[in-house]
Amino acid sequence: MNDKQKKPQKLKARLPRGFVDRTAGDIRAVNEMTAKIREVYEHYGFDPLETALFEYTDALGKFLPDSDRPNEGVFSLQDDDEQWMSLRYDLTAPLARHVAENFNEIQLPYRTYRAGYVFRNEKPGPGRFRQFMQFDADTVGAPGVQADAEMCMMMADTLEALGIKRGDYLIRVNNRKVLDGVLEAIGLGGDDKAGQRLNVLRAIDKLDKFGPEGVALLLGAGRKDESGDFTKGAGLDQAQIDKVLFFVGIKDYAESAQRLAELVAGTSKGGEGVDELNFIGALVTSAGYGPDRIKIDPSVVRGLEYYTGPVYEAELTFDVTNEKGEKVVFGSVGGGGRYDGLVSRFMGQPVPATGFSIGVSRLMTALKNLGKLGATEVIEPVLVTVMDGDVEAMGRYQKMTQELRAAGIRAEMFQGNWKKFGNQLKYADRRGCPVAIIQGGDERAEGVVQIKDLIEGKRLSGEIEDNASWREARVAQETAPVADLVAKVKEILAAQAEDRKRAANV
Repeated sequence: MNDKQKKPQKLKARLPRGFVDRTAGDIRAVNEMTAKIREVYEHYGFDPLETALFEYTDALGKFLPDSDRPNEGVFSLQDDDEQWMSLRYDLTAPLARHVAENFNEIQLPYRTYRAGYVFRNEKPGPGRFRQFMQFDADTVGAPGVQADAEMCMMMADTLEALGIKRGDYLIRVNNRKVLDGVLEAIGLGGDDKAGQRLNVLRAIDKLDKFGPEGVALLLGAGRKDESGDFTKGAGLDQAQIDKVLFFVGIKDYAESAQRLAELVAGTSKGGEGVDELNFIGALVTSAGYGPDRIKIDPSVVRGLEYYTGPVYEAELTFDVTNEKGEKVVFGSVGGGGRYDGLVSRFMGQPVPATGFSIGVSRLMTALKNLGKLGATEVIEPVLVTVMDGDVEAMGRYQKMTQELRAAGIRAEMFQGNWKKFGNQLKYADRRGCPVAIIQGGDERAEGVVQIKDLIEGKRLSGEIEDNASWREARVAQETAPVADLVAKVKEILAAQAEDRKRAANV
């Protein structure tokens, strides 16, 4: 019998599926992007707000608990008072709760923007995560569609502020009232038809993916894909299908507005929706936003059920290469619409609201494709090396480091095992440090430091073959008085910046 104790099993380091760790480059890119978005929102008079990551589950609207554990679409846990809480699914429902809870203190219209992570308890896949960042802007307490028009203009200005030129984006606008009117006109009004209406909406939402022919199949009996899988359709007859396809197929709204008005005539909301679309079109045109920037497009559906009026989507229209090597249009990077009923759930009185949400990760991918993000130069820190470990010497090294930082130079003092000096230079090389500061006993006695230009040194080591050539080349290490440390480091960093600039222009 083996009496030896079994070694404790090491804990396996693993990240949960559907989540990602963000590296320095990604974090800097997001910060750069969100700073530009924030600047546009601030210019429009919006103020920041931050809501909690958790909300009581019943406040999230359609994700109400219908079993012992409410986990359909959301991550939930039970508090010690047996109330269910869930991680926020989006940033809109928490805003609705915040407005209702603080209604007497809030000045209406309430204009706010929020950036933060949201969480979805869904099956992860390629490009589909359970945690991702959104950046929202909303106006609460503004009943007129001029607020919706302004949202569309702000979306256009935001994309241009990020470097996306006109012709590479389009803000597409529709109105759920018009769509509801079309559905009512073809006999799909009333609560008893809610399920069939939802199937029609889902079919329309596939227009970009399957085209009019594929959508026609989904509106009718159903569609079989290339693998043989069959998707049951909405069950419309041919006359109904033709009217829906006319609606979503409108390319020139001005030419089709009259026929659309005739289609929805007599419905409870259709005519009102057409009037609102016409009003938005007139407003954005008057403000100088032509159809090359903001366009009325009846194919815009937006999936969430709480939209009650205008809906809009920001689409990037340039081509990118997908994972299969195919050229495809990049597509949507954000959208939103009017949701007049969301705050009202808490209030028992009408509280109009409209807003949009940007998918930060998706927009960041687009900007990287265009070369509009991550171009900001990040210079790694100057490394102050450590030759002696006593308190007095450490104090001198730290003082040098602080002097560099006070002068606006990114710097760090080596914090590893200082006794192996070669490892310090290896660390500097791997880190990409531009300069190393060296002061041993001899230099200290003379009141000087050795300043090593690591970028120039790396270049010379690849180009110089003998000592004679080394002596003739630009010096990669020099001695300077301690008092001149900051000035000399600035001089070297400036020379390196000039070299990079010349290399970029070659």
